[in-house]
Amino acid sequence: MVSPESQSGRRSGHEEAPPADALARELAVAAVPFVDYAGEHLEGLLERIGDARVVLLGEATHGTAEFYEMRAEITKALVQRKGFSIVSAEADWPDAARVDHYVRDRDVPAAEWKAFSRFPTWMWRNEEFRRFVDWMREWNLQRPFDERVRFAGLDLYSLYTSVDVVLEYLERVDPDLARVARERYECLLVWHRDPAAYGRAAVSKQYESCEDDVVAVLKELLAEREQLMRKSDEAWFEAAMNARLIADAERYYRIMYYGGPDSWNLRDAHMFQTLRSLLSFVGPDAKAVVWAHNSHVGNAAHTQMSARGEFNIGQLCKEEFGDAAYNVGFGTDHGTVAAASRWDGPMELKRVRPSRPDSYEHVCRLAADDRFLLPLRHAPGALRERLLHPRLERAIGVLYLPETELQSHYFLAQLPAQFDEWCWFEESRAVTPLPTYQVEEELPETYPFGL
Repeated sequence: MVSPESQSGRRSGHEEAPPADALARELAVAAVPFVDYAGEHLEGLLERIGDARVVLLGEATHGTAEFYEMRAEITKALVQRKGFSIVSAEADWPDAARVDHYVRDRDVPAAEWKAFSRFPTWMWRNEEFRRFVDWMREWNLQRPFDERVRFAGLDLYSLYTSVDVVLEYLERVDPDLARVARERYECLLVWHRDPAAYGRAAVSKQYESCEDDVVAVLKELLAEREQLMRKSDEAWFEAAMNARLIADAERYYRIMYYGGPDSWNLRDAHMFQTLRSLLSFVGPDAKAVVWAHNSHVGNAAHTQMSARGEFNIGQLCKEEFGDAAYNVGFGTDHGTVAAASRWDGPMELKRVRPSRPDSYEHVCRLAADDRFLLPLRHAPGALRERLLHPRLERAIGVLYLPETELQSHYFLAQLPAQFDEWCWFEESRAVTPLPTYQVEEELPETYPFGL
């Protein structure tokens, strides 16, 4: 837990932080500069990652091109050189499944909807991610189906799309259970235009909670085949993951109105359990990459989040896998970012302000190189000790509110305990959103991004 007064129980809050300029000079000596994404610096990173089973790749914003491009190059190297077979992301399961159908060329019926069509559309519907998706398909088509790399979503916002997926599966394999499931899901379906309204009604006792009904569907679906779960049963696995998502999403929309850490913790626990299910389903030798925001993949135990009672998927991975989990944080000082000013608002091209002088980003800006990797797990002891002194760290999500930046986008952290590695871009640019019209001629029916 990090606070100004207590720094993981090892420091006094009265210690002065090392001066930023002196710390920057030490940092520059340990940093590994790079120009191109796919250069020699990746060799050292792969060596430091070693035999890790899970590699978590972060981002300081949800709309910076360099973060997507660098994560793509690291992921390609992990797939090609270390046999990683799962790429998972802070994205909803059914949307990510559209991508998975495309990249693995799965023989599935074409869906009537397109992936990532709800707010924030630019988070995954952007040119940088599309290029990586096309690379995955090209890589996979050269390999037998069982050796193809899958793409999966870890998040839980797709409540009603997931209901459709479960019901469609049950209609094909067990019509009797499908009828029962439809009756139970009707409790939720009346709120399909606004799932948050269901949460408000359930919390205010205006409407009975649907928890028992949706959990019952999940239990029956799992009981049907859980003991027989195997890699070849893709359709059942997809339905089971969606049923679990529905159960967790129903609870999420109820508890979000109470405030506190519970809704955050439920969401990250869901992402972690989905990751574990993926690893178990693919097999004992499976290795996974996770793409998510720094606030999810860094170890929350060494940030201000812990003081609020919050944990995240990064912390859970460290507790589960130890050194076999390797997490990489990403940062930037200034540039442009794709973000909105309000929830459900339009995407805007916003200018990112230079970082605060009491932040880790400011220390990085003072270092000699514009782009570098900073090994933190393997940093020299003296540098690691100085970096452990808590500083502010910036986090920009789908919203960017520069007028309240300190309150809205900074939190206290201990960078070397939060991450194993840090990837820095002094200046960065916004992602390029996909055009609203996408030509679909001669594309497979599983192509995920057409409109």
